[in-house]
Amino acid sequence: MRRIALFITLTAFCNSTLLAHIDHNFYESQEVIVKTQKLTDNVYLLQGRGGNIAALTGMEGILIVDDDYKAVSEKLRDALKELGSPTPKFILNTHWHGDHTEGNYFFGKDATIVAHINVRKRLLDPPEVLGTKTPAYPAFALPMVTYTDTMSMHLNGEDIKLVHFPSGHTDGDTVVFFTKANVVHLGDDFFVGKFPFVDVWSGGSVQGLINNVGTLINQIPANAKIIPGHGPLATIDDLKAFHQMLKETSKIVQDEMKAKKSLDEIKKTGFPDKFKSWGEGFVKPDFWAELIYRSYSNK
Repeated sequence: MRRIALFITLTAFCNSTLLAHIDHNFYESQEVIVKTQKLTDNVYLLQGRGGNIAALTGMEGILIVDDDYKAVSEKLRDALKELGSPTPKFILNTHWHGDHTEGNYFFGKDATIVAHINVRKRLLDPPEVLGTKTPAYPAFALPMVTYTDTMSMHLNGEDIKLVHFPSGHTDGDTVVFFTKANVVHLGDDFFVGKFPFVDVWSGGSVQGLINNVGTLINQIPANAKIIPGHGPLATIDDLKAFHQMLKETSKIVQDEMKAKKSLDEIKKTGFPDKFKSWGEGFVKPDFWAELIYRSYSNK
């Protein structure tokens, strides 16, 4: 009964994709498809059900960034086989959420998993998010190599740089730079054309996300190929539009908070029509307003 009640509550402000962020068995019965898009000679974008995956291929083995849900793992293995090997040598987790890390269960016994130290902490003791607490990951599915600020890797002729951006989507976010290929994977610090999910229960914050995206805009080359956590391959202009939306919508909510408006009143007012398309993803306008409110009020 508690699970049914939770589902009814959640669907009041989000659709099945957001629920899947916390209920990791939600997609088990649905058909699995993994699409592959070639970005450079040896860097690919793979898209299944959850977060976007990057793959670096070559004679030294395959490295992937994120690994989707458990239900996607066999099809992801098949897609990786087409790229040279069904088993990745390295897995980089951009953050702890299951739509980016559940593949650790399938690939973790054969691959070295790398992530920010906070990802390992979260997977060992997942926080309660939206009223749900998921089980801890087993040892073989945890990152065995962790870092705090930055880390470099060198594989298949590519220089890979991992950079921690704090208090954005979560408190353990990694942005992955494939420096020679000029490809950047931003994880869930970037949702293309849609309101993002900011996990304020896991150390994330809207202001931190605004700060991080602003920093990234200044760091990422203008002609880079940008892989978001969710959505199609993007450009620096897409990232700038996302940044502008974050700043404008957060200011709207903050101004209403300063005017002593309640959360219900803020939701009722909503956002200007120009942001309508941004609310057509799995984070609806009401929930985005609530995340901003929670983030700035620490509630």
